[in-house]
Parts: sequence; C-alpha cells; structure tokens
Amino acid sequence: MLPLGFSIPPIPEESRGVVYTKPWVVELLLDLADYLPASDLVDAFAVEPASGEGAFLTAMARRLIASCERQGRPLTDCLKSLVSYEIHEQSAQATRVSVIEVLMDLKVDGNTARKLAETWVKTGDYLFDAARLPRADFVIGNPPYIRLEDMPAETAGFYRRSYPTMRGRADMYIAFFEAALRQLKDGGVCVYICADRWMLNQYGAELRHLIASRFNVQTIVEMHNADAFDADVSAYPAITVIRRGSQGRVVVASAVAPTGPVDSRELAQSLRAVTNGQGAKPYPPIVSSAVVESWFKGSDPWPCSSPSQLALLRHLEERFPALEDGEHTRVGIGVATGCDDVFITKDRSLVEADRLLPLAVASDTLTGHLKWSGNYLVDPWDSEGLVKLSAFPKLKSYFETHRDILCRRHTAKKNVAGWYKTIDRVTHSLKQRPKLYIPDIKDEFNPVLDNGETYPHHNLYFVVSDVWDLEVLGGILLSSIAQLFIEAYGVRMRGGYLRFQAQYLRRIRVPNPQSIKPRQAQRLAEAFRARDREQATMIALEIYAIESSELEAIRGC
Repeated sequence: MLPLGFSIPPIPEESRGVVYTKPWVVELLLDLADYLPASDLVDAFAVEPASGEGAFLTAMARRLIASCERQGRPLTDCLKSLVSYEIHEQSAQATRVSVIEVLMDLKVDGNTARKLAETWVKTGDYLFDAARLPRADFVIGNPPYIRLEDMPAETAGFYRRSYPTMRGRADMYIAFFEAALRQLKDGGVCVYICADRWMLNQYGAELRHLIASRFNVQTIVEMHNADAFDADVSAYPAITVIRRGSQGRVVVASAVAPTGPVDSRELAQSLRAVTNGQGAKPYPPIVSSAVVESWFKGSDPWPCSSPSQLALLRHLEERFPALEDGEHTRVGIGVATGCDDVFITKDRSLVEADRLLPLAVASDTLTGHLKWSGNYLVDPWDSEGLVKLSAFPKLKSYFETHRDILCRRHTAKKNVAGWYKTIDRVTHSLKQRPKLYIPDIKDEFNPVLDNGETYPHHNLYFVVSDVWDLEVLGGILLSSIAQLFIEAYGVRMRGGYLRFQAQYLRRIRVPNPQSIKPRQAQRLAEAFRARDREQATMIALEIYAIESSELEAIRGC
C-alpha cells in the first residue's frame, strides 16, 4: 500500500511496453484458465491487470455475461465479478467504450452496459492496488514489457520494495507475475502470455523460487513462432498456466502460426487431455506437446523451448548425476586479467622466464585439437599469493611501464597495494593437470584435450577429473546428448551462437564412468579424437539407454 502522501510519477507514454494480443490467443488463454461460460463466473473474481485496448477484457465480458444469463441472474450481479486496470486514462476510456459496444451487441441495455464498464475498468496501476484487492480466482492477461531502468526512479524503487522477486535488470512483468500469484485464492489460476526469458535468466530466479514454493505450473506453451501479437515484436513469448496448489505433472507445448481459423476450445482441450494422462491429442499443425512428470525445484531454470527435448531432459536429470560432482570432477573458467593487452604476450624475453605461463586461448581450439599459439600470461602470482615485484626486476619494470592503465581497473582500485594483480588468482597446479577445454561462444560443443601443457584464458572453460578418462568424457560431451543440455538451458546470442558457460556445463548429466563398458569407452575415445559426433552420439545413446525413436528429438538441437 502507498504511504500517506506518497505519489508515483506516471510512466512515460513511450515506455509503456504495450503489445496487443491476437484474438485467437486471447481465447486460448481464457480456455486454458477454465474461464468458461458453463462455469459460475459471476461468483468468481477475475482480474485483467493491464487492459491496453481491451482485448482480454471484452472477451472476458462476453463469457461473464453468458455465464450470468445461463444462471438466470440479473446482470448487475456481475459488477464485482471482474476488474481491469489501465494506467492511462485515455486508454482506459477507450476500453470502457469497447466494453459498452460488446455488451450492447449482447443485447445489454445502455445504462447497464455503461455501469458495468465503468465499474470494471479502473484507471490506475494494478501493482499499486493488488494487495488491497479481493483474493482472485483468475488473473489473466498480457503484462506490459518495460525495463525498470526506463522508468522514473521513484516508481522503480516502489516496485522493487513491493515486489521482492524483482532482482537485477528485471522487467516489469516480473512484478505482475508476483502480484498475480500472491493475489490468488487456493486453486486460483494466473494465465499470462509474456516474454519467457525469466524462465532461464538470473533475474527470474526469485520468481521461479516463489512459484516452486507454493504453486502448480500446469501448462507452458512456447509461442516464439506463433505470431501471437498484432505487432512484430521480438518478445519470445510463452503462455504460462500457474495455479495456487501442489505441483503435479506439466504439459509443455510449442505453437506455430496458424494458417486458418483456430478453435481455441479444442486446442485447450487437447492440451488438457495430455495433462490428464489421456495420451497425446494433437492439434496439427499448430501445437506439439509433451508431459513432464516432475517439475524444477527452487530457482532452477525452466528450459521450455522444445516439448520433446524437455521431456527427455527431465528423464536424464532424474537418472544420471551432474557432470560436476563436488568431489571428483570440477568445472571452472580460465584466468581473467582485466587488461589482456598488458598481461598476454608472445615475447619470451619480456620478463623473467618463470613469470611466463603458457596460456591457451579460444582460437587455439578451433580445429578440435589444442594448437598452442605461443601466448603467455605475464604471471604476478606464486603459490603464496602475489609476488613481490622487488624480486623480479624485469617484471617490475614491465608493470611499472603500464602502471597507469593497470591502476584504472576496478580490481586495482579495490586492492591498491595489489595494483598489478590479475582479476583472478592463478592456480599453478591446474597447468600440469590434463583437462578438457571448452570455448565459451560456439554453435556446437567443442571439447578439446590439454595434456597439462597450458593454463586457460577467461574465454575457455575447463573440466578436470580424478575419475574420468578425459577422452571418454570428451566423447560424451561431443555427443548430441550433451548439446541437448546447452541448447535447453543456454540462451542463444545474435548469429545463433550458444554460451557454453559453467552454469550450463554443470547441468549436463553423465553416466557413472565405471558403468561404461570397455568397448564403449574405446569407441567414445576414438570418436573424440576423430571429432566424429555421429559415432559419439550413437555410443552415448547406448550408454544412456535412450530408445532409437528418441534420437530425432536429440538431433533437433
């Protein structure tokens, strides 16, 4: 609730984040929410939190009036059944006019139509009023797309204080999710169409944790290629159906743009049939779907772009341990210097010989085999910590020459005495260890073996293990199964490239190395050395006991 005397600056018109939803998508959301004329919608309470031009509200009004008439009740009984918010008065008034027109088309008299429209449509901010509203049976809509940094600081501050799931560079829709979920009655449902980046990104972690703690994710329909909005926007949308209650099985679906009329009721029923275990009831050519028996816990990301891949992913996660086990196998990243121009050299006479550490960079791995390009790290560390420059005259002279630029780095400002340090400390024992290098930005997994000859740069991740033959593990990582995990959890960059970061690598599930038969291990190692992804995948399928019919789902990566 707003403090007494506190006023919120309005959101600028150009920052409203308005994206209008196509009618068939609106009807699908209402059907997935079970907001149906055959139900008692009059005694329920439904919220549309951001009406825009009224696409959701007018569709909800039609269903509410039909429900009321089916029960033989007066239309004035619907006054408290529905509320919609629009922050700008001009848009709110336009929505009221649209509602009145719809109601009068339904033979509602003018006075009643105006009374209902004026009662239902509020000029205001749902996020300010949500805590004061009655508990809701339904919250349905398309939240606005607005970055917090695009809003007045006072407004953004209020939202952050009121909705603690908003973390980092979050979008406003995070707050709309939290407000809706907290408003739901037991059994109440929130159905939104919204950008789906929060399902994977760090700024959605708190929201995912909230949902996992007390809500039931029922259905997710990925709509990236479904042409869901009137405007061409790069929103990567998904429909989410989330109910207050215990988590059960989840239907994950993917939709494409329809080529003709869509029967939203039939489409919703087909998805519901899958949820109820009645088997796939496809609605070609619009939707493909799969059932996930167990959902993600805590703040774990939700990789929902491909139903068949997600079903396989969850199956693997339930049966196999993670690549990094906390004891025998570790994933890490190479050294970040904060100033590569100073800390990386090919000049072997630049400083003392023992202050040069052979450094592997991403370009050394392009062929699939390590081809060291002769780069060295100018190394300011030893086993005790930062070296004393007085003990290394050439190193001291070199760093002093570049002192101004080194001192401008954030790490130097935090540690004035250690102005010549790299951002990351060097662990010299890592150089001698055999390890797999994995370059960060690639279109395909590219594990490369280093036999203890170099130290990794920050653009290389590494895997070390006390229990794996690294060529055998390299074969596993070369396979399409490992690629599946990166495709599912990672976010593609421009140009279609993937980030092979530690947070995604750690999610890869691998078999127990002792469970791999000698012949399988030999063939994996051979595939790794030959860069034969096809053979690596076929042997991995055998080891993971994945049916051949599932191969195409993996190849879809």
